[in-house]
Amino acid sequence: MTHGTPSTANREAVIRLADGVASARPDLGVSITFVDASNVDVSSALEAAAEPDAVIVPLVLSAGFHVRTGLSLGLDRIGGSARLAAELGPDERLVEVLAQRLDELGLADGDTVLLAAAGSNDPRAVRECFETARRLGQRLGRSVTAGFIAAAIPRLPDAIEMIREVHPGSRVVVGPYLLAPGTFYDQATTSGADVIADPLLLPDEPAPRALVDLVIDRYAAVGHERRERA
Repeated sequence: MTHGTPSTANREAVIRLADGVASARPDLGVSITFVDASNVDVSSALEAAAEPDAVIVPLVLSAGFHVRTGLSLGLDRIGGSARLAAELGPDERLVEVLAQRLDELGLADGDTVLLAAAGSNDPRAVRECFETARRLGQRLGRSVTAGFIAAAIPRLPDAIEMIREVHPGSRVVVGPYLLAPGTFYDQATTSGADVIADPLLLPDEPAPRALVDLVIDRYAAVGHERRERA
């Protein structure tokens, strides 16, 4: 299950991920439900879409209100043995794809990297984004800070302005911590950075195998938990 802007590019990119999971695990019944969380009761949407014995893998990078509250309420309405898997991040496989997207830009030694996240009112989700920035910095061997497009601080334009003051003359490179194209990515492109990488998923190429494996692992973790409780 995913939520976000109902655009063609967004949907096609996320469907690429679902197709990758279905191809890697043909023994599973894989389906996808899109929820525009700004306009839809997430719990009601889940109740209408999910089977009583389903494993719901939320295709979100950090678990804010919609995962921790909306989807949990939806599970209560479904009843049965439906279970909710963990959100996708933080995870080293996300960092792997983020680093790949930045490498595709031709990242230079003198560049300053900023992780652009959607943002959340949930402090735990914000901390998870900062943790991903820390891990990306370790991967790249340079400092990486985080800026938020909405609902958290520092806001992305403010973070870019701060970088320019601290590192004058340095190229500001944004790595979007966003699953797919959409409104947040469009906003990030106009935030004032010198260059911005692609989101994790793209509509015109197969989903990175690292992300496919991550979704499968989130599903498998729920199955393992079920077996332990049996």
